[in-house]
Amino acid sequence: MKFYFPDSQDLVSPTYDFMNDEYSPTRVRQRDDRYAHEVVSPAPYDGILVSKAIVDGSVKGSGKYTAPQRARLYRFGIRKFFRLPDTVVSLGDCGAFNYAEEEYPPYSVEEVLDFYEGCGFDEGVSVDHVIFGYAPDVSEDDVDSAWAERRHISLRLAEKFLAAVDSRGRRIVPVGAAQGWSPDSYADSVARLQDMGYQRIALGGMVPLKTKEILACLERIDDVRLPNTELHLLGITRVDSMEVFAEHGVTSFDSTSAFRQAFMDERNNYHTKEDSFAAIRVPQVDGNPTLKRQILSGSVSQAAAMKAERECLKSLRGFDQKRVPLKDVLAALGEYETLVADPKKKSYLPAYERTLEAAPWRTCPCALCQEHGVEIAIFRGTERNKRRGFHNLTVLEAKMRTLSLSR
Repeated sequence: MKFYFPDSQDLVSPTYDFMNDEYSPTRVRQRDDRYAHEVVSPAPYDGILVSKAIVDGSVKGSGKYTAPQRARLYRFGIRKFFRLPDTVVSLGDCGAFNYAEEEYPPYSVEEVLDFYEGCGFDEGVSVDHVIFGYAPDVSEDDVDSAWAERRHISLRLAEKFLAAVDSRGRRIVPVGAAQGWSPDSYADSVARLQDMGYQRIALGGMVPLKTKEILACLERIDDVRLPNTELHLLGITRVDSMEVFAEHGVTSFDSTSAFRQAFMDERNNYHTKEDSFAAIRVPQVDGNPTLKRQILSGSVSQAAAMKAERECLKSLRGFDQKRVPLKDVLAALGEYETLVADPKKKSYLPAYERTLEAAPWRTCPCALCQEHGVEIAIFRGTERNKRRGFHNLTVLEAKMRTLSLSR
């Protein structure tokens, strides 16, 4: 089972000063900052997925790449731009979620193939149009006509895409995109893509589905799937179910879930093999928009907030060095929480106590935890939060490696 990490230009600065929370004055982001595969070993994914919509933009506007970044990607190619090791492959797609509200994909087959080949991708997904909805018992005759049309658009474009890949000499591995709203419609899409000649097929639109619904689709696809057909799940991370997914022909998946939980989840921010923990929130007084508004309104004293912030960081670092007892750390965190937290929200202190009692970073073998200690468990700014996200990827990679070895 292979894991692909969707790129959104997530990097960390190896020279970031955690004590003073500042970057080196000579730092150049693209030159000096590092991707996850450059700061942990082994690389925490088998491949990266890069969407055309992220690079070139779509009908919603510009992508997440600046004009100079985009120019460098096209000039250097994906392997040199990302400084990819030989073990990591590259997969391109269109980023269908970015134009999901449009009646028709905004990119032509030729434009997408130009992107894939121009950047030097190893693999590329055909142009597709995502279907938002699941109606397992509804036939094509009765389903919303827009859903049926999106499926047929995806199939027509897949056929054109494969023909264009063949006419250019197959410089990429073509991956057919299958859309559907039910087990039967997904199975029919897979069957048609196989008839076209696809041996790798990506199942799209499944992100909102429950695991049992995904399994129902995979089981129905089994009825038509050829022995050499490999399935990829777009945007799906269900580690506990990957073994059973593999039994139904799934050989790869992609997701940002483990990474984003580091700073988007309410409490499950730091992952371990068996558990997850809340990161310890110590927002920056001069860098947190909510806190700055409270200071400007007079509801929070800036001096008191800055003093409490410093005390939290000092106590946490002292705790990590086993010089400060747990109760003193919790007291400092509690004081800061009363100043900056929403009084209507449940206190994080019990979750912090659980995290600190376990201190999982002390036993984690990943390079980031070994280097940064408790800093990796502090919810504070992009440098700590993204490092914690990279750590989560190492945990996911280890789980997937264990799964592969068990098969």
